[in-house]
Amino acid sequence: MPEGLTEIQEAVAQAAATNTPLCIRGGGSKDFYGREPRGQVLATTSHTGIVAYEPSELVITARAGTPLRQISAQLDAAGQMLGFEPPQFDDNATIGGIVASGLSGSRRPYSGSVRDFVLGVQCINGRAEFLSFGGQVMKNVAGYDVSRLMTGALGTLGLITEVSMKVLPAPAQEMTLRCSVSADRAIKLFTEWARQPLPVSGASHVDGVLRVRLSGTEVGVAAARAALAAEEDPGGDDFWRRLGAQSIAFFNDSRPIWRLSVPSAAPALDVDGDLLIDWGGALRWLKTDADVEQIRDAATRCGGHATLFRGGDRRGAVFQPLSPVLLNWHQNLKQAFDPGGIFNPGRMYPEI
Repeated sequence: MPEGLTEIQEAVAQAAATNTPLCIRGGGSKDFYGREPRGQVLATTSHTGIVAYEPSELVITARAGTPLRQISAQLDAAGQMLGFEPPQFDDNATIGGIVASGLSGSRRPYSGSVRDFVLGVQCINGRAEFLSFGGQVMKNVAGYDVSRLMTGALGTLGLITEVSMKVLPAPAQEMTLRCSVSADRAIKLFTEWARQPLPVSGASHVDGVLRVRLSGTEVGVAAARAALAAEEDPGGDDFWRRLGAQSIAFFNDSRPIWRLSVPSAAPALDVDGDLLIDWGGALRWLKTDADVEQIRDAATRCGGHATLFRGGDRRGAVFQPLSPVLLNWHQNLKQAFDPGGIFNPGRMYPEI
């Protein structure tokens, strides 16, 4: 058994026997996300290493504690990348944490989400049993795709020990264009561009500046640039990196930051605060001291939902409250994978 895994399994077995809550943690880079972590910390950082990687197969398999920077370096050397552009808030991010959080970067509307790239996972359930779902090929799922069910569950269903993911070739050419427009105008432009065969891989608006990233062949990027009335942004690569890391000035604020998932063409929400638009309009970051119910009502009215991402009161409903039917499904899943409720209790919802 790989180094560190025996100790992790024994710790889970002990916790299950004594009904001790466990706080599953990779590098701790997303401790701020979700409700307040509870329980005895069980880290996966001792379980590291790339298990298998063959560039021609476009698949990489790594243990959960493997740093994201190590995986990115390996892929970079082969001219490949994780297509969902995982946000990296610090150097401690791990591949297990990336899958457990389910967060995707600015490429998400154009390349897919974390869940779309997960091919298989191995995990330990609440009975300290090893489980394996999916595999290392593109079509290897029969019945329920449990490997993707673990994506975004914040470790509440099981402790991920190994992940297999699809990777993509890095684009031959990338260029970022920029122009100064209002938020409403930016949303209209994003909608217009989405109807055209443009090689867009990122579209954002912050502080009055619209940025659009083009990715593809040299010919394709050049043609798209000619079609768009915007100037080249020489600092574009750095901007997208810092946007994903949330190190741009917008995120340096004492107010709570909300993550709003809405239809891409939805108008700006009627809530006081500062707004950053990403995902071509489908993701809105909102800095505000407004009331929780006002924020959620505004998001719901336009067909979306709101998550308290940073700051604010993490003791309440951080994620959009579930309907009774959905809550029952979540509770049934929790009971099936973690009957003792020892994994990250209450991290997503108070009831699970």
